Formats: sequence, C-alpha cells, structure tokens
Amino acid sequence: MEDQREALRKIITTLAVKNEEIQSFIYSLKQMLLNVEANSTKVQEDLEAEFQSLFSLLEELKEGMLMKIKQDRASRTYELQNQLAACTRALESSEELLETANQTLQATDSEDFPQAAKQIKDGVTMAPAFRLSLKAKVSDNMSHLMVDFAQERRMLQALKFLPVPGAPVIDLAESLVADNCVTLVWRMPDEDSKIDHYVLEYRRTNFEGPPRLKEEQPWMVIEGIRQTEFTLTGLKFDMKYMNFRVKACNKAVAGEFSESVTLETPAFMFRLDASTSHQNLRVDDLSVEWDAMGGKVQDMKTREKDGKGRTASPANSPARGVPSPKRMPSGRGGRDRFTAESYTVLGDTLIDGGEHYWEVRYEPDSKAFGVGVAYRSLGRFEQLGKTAASWCLHVNNWLQVSFTAKHANKAKVLDAPVPDCLGVHCDFHQGLLSFYNARTKQLLHTFKAKFTQPLLPAFTVWCGSFQVTTGLQVPSSVRCLQKRGSATSSSNTSLT
Repeated sequence: MEDQREALRKIITTLAVKNEEIQSFIYSLKQMLLNVEANSTKVQEDLEAEFQSLFSLLEELKEGMLMKIKQDRASRTYELQNQLAACTRALESSEELLETANQTLQATDSEDFPQAAKQIKDGVTMAPAFRLSLKAKVSDNMSHLMVDFAQERRMLQALKFLPVPGAPVIDLAESLVADNCVTLVWRMPDEDSKIDHYVLEYRRTNFEGPPRLKEEQPWMVIEGIRQTEFTLTGLKFDMKYMNFRVKACNKAVAGEFSESVTLETPAFMFRLDASTSHQNLRVDDLSVEWDAMGGKVQDMKTREKDGKGRTASPANSPARGVPSPKRMPSGRGGRDRFTAESYTVLGDTLIDGGEHYWEVRYEPDSKAFGVGVAYRSLGRFEQLGKTAASWCLHVNNWLQVSFTAKHANKAKVLDAPVPDCLGVHCDFHQGLLSFYNARTKQLLHTFKAKFTQPLLPAFTVWCGSFQVTTGLQVPSSVRCLQKRGSATSSSNTSLT
C-alpha cells in the first residue's frame, strides 16, 4: 500500500511539474502574441513613414523640375516676343516706305521727283528690315527637360523587405595579438551591399577552446564599426584568453553572431605579495605607499614584548647602507617579511622561464625607489642590489640625486634622464634583465646573468609611493631592441 502511495505521489509531482511547464508555455505564447501585434504595428508604421518620405522626396523633385520648365519657358518667351516686336516694327516701317515710293512714282510733278526719290533711297538704306536677323534667337525644342523614369521604376518595382544579414566569418589567419592590442579581421560569406555597420563583442576568460555559455566575465560591446576589421588598443591581459564574436547590421535588422573564436593573450600577470612587504609599506593590490607609522606601531608592540625596537627615520634610510652581515639569515624555503632598512616587497608569481614584461611608475618626490628582480631566498634584512640574489635600478633623491644599476653590492651610474615610468623585461633562459623608459622604450641598462633560481619581481621604496602595471605583453619595440643589441649590449659586465 505504501509503495502505491509513493508511486502516486511521484505521478502527482510529475504531473504538477508538467502543469507548471504548460502554464509557463501558455504565458510565453500569450506574450509572443502581444509582441507580434506590437511589432507588426511598429514595422507597418515604419514602412508607411518610409513611403511617405519617398513621396515627399518625389514631390520635392517634381516641384524643382516644374520650376525649371517654367523658368525656361519664361526665358524663351521673353526672347521670342522681343524678336517678334522688333520684326513687326521693321515691317510697319517698310510698308510705309513702300507706300511713299509708290506715290512718288505716280506723281506728275517732275521738278520734285529727284528730291523725293533721294529721300526714298535714303530711307530704304536706313530701313530696320535690313538690320534684322531672320533666325529665331531661341529654339522651341524643350526635349532637354524630359525625364525618363524607366530605371527608377524598375528599381522601385524590385523593392523588397531588407534581408537579414548573414553571419560574418572571423579570419584567424589575418587577426593579430601583439603589444596589448588585438586586431580582429572578418569577412562576409556573401557580398551584401545593404550592410550599414558591424557590432563586435569580446570578453576575457581563462578557458581555452570554444567559448563557454556560462562565463563570469560579461561581453563588452563595440558598435558602429564600418570596416571589416577593428583593433582593440590599450588592453590589460589579466586573463589567459579572449573570446570574440561579430554580427552585421543593416538599417533595419542585425544578423546572427559569427562563430565565436578564442585567442590566446599571453602576458605576465602578478600581484604584490603583501605578506613579504616591510611594515612601513602599505600594499594595495598593485600600489604601494610608504607609511612611516606602520613601523612605529610595530615597534611599540615589540617594545612591549622584549624592550627592543627601531623606528623609521632618515638615519635608517637606504642611503645608510646594509645592516651587519651577521643579521642576514641564509636562504630559506619560506618567506619572511622584510624588515630593518630593507623597505622591500616582492611579486607573488615566480619567473622560471620565458620572457616577461611589466612597468612601474613611481612618484618623483620619493626619497628612494628601486625596481628589479630577486630570488625568493633574498634575506629579510637585505636591500635590492646589495647582494648576489637581486638585480635592480635604483633612484635616490636623498641627500643627492643618483640613478644607478645595482647588483652584488656594485653600482653603475646611468647616464640617462630618470623616467617617471620604468619598463622591466626579463628573459630568463637568455639570462637578460633589461630596463627601459616605458614611454619612449629607450634602453637604460641590461644585466647579463645566469639565473640559478626562479625570480620574483622586486620593489623598494622609502618616503614615497609607486604603482605597478601587469598583464602586459613584451612590446615589439623591446623585442627588436633586444635582438639588435644582443651583440652590443649596454650591460655592465662588472654587475653581472
């Protein structure tokens, strides 16, 4: 009995679910009926508006052409009437002269005849009839104002509803990913002269292969593209891939999207590891700001514990040099927070192969700033460039301004203006660490080394701040400079 009840409950549940599906479908059908009514009314109004616009245009053309005919008729009428009036006056003058001549011939007074004959002769010589042109000044032919609408009539007779554009085809062979830009190229499968513009959509993803239906990242939309290619510039490649799709639009309707494609966007992406940073550094994702109170608060806690501590002051600045070697612990598998005068923070992503590039902009009023790479084993008391475990470019505005390349406690003064934004290029396998003016791509210095351990991006700042930009590809200009300068590098062998 209980089994039958359970079976009946399942049947009832299934039926209830089916009823809900049917109700939902009925609602959907009713909504579609309303939409059909509303959409058909809309397209009917649009069609009437288009035809009314066409009628208005034809009326304007008609009025303009009729005005041209009227003007041409008035001009010709004026010329012909003037010519007709002149001929009429000449004819009247000639008839009067003929009548006078006939009367003179019939006169019997021979004494007055010579005088009268001379007057008639002079009158004939000066008669207007001999100065008239007996050719009409204008033609009565008006055929040049005729219009043949045969071609336009055929075009109007062939007028149909706009077809839905086909789906574009993205050309992967012509598309390009370089310099944090993506140039996407596509083509239409069939020629369509009615296309007005294209719409491009893209999104970032960490999944290789065909785009997934469910994706955390939203589609970004670019509208109004007139050509069959588009370049996205200034991108940050903080994910491994990007999905793209394109659709064509005419004046009335948009077609289906193209088959979505996935392009790889290789770039070096990392964050700053706040757990490694000095207590005086306030780390926020990729930004760091010197905080003098950070160390003091910790000192107070330390004093309460064991009566020891030290505060951050100019006397403890990087210009003072490294602490005693006795305080430098050996390399460890873990990573402690930097302390003492090593105002340092590391990146959170190891570099153990390939080429990588990132940029850092520091505030020009920073008292001291350094950027480079280091082994993870860099001691918690060690400063960048002061040991064999780190390489860096260092800017010092404390006491005197200096711009140097440092490694293994050796320094080379750089003869170049100090840029506010530095680019770092690390080629792990080639053993090259190069620094550039990030804006002009001027090469500032190159270290040549044999890296024996994975590297981490490393930064130091005292009384200042900086911001790191990651997700960047190696710029093409940097690659060219590296190839061109491989034989004549600007590196200082004493620092390698």
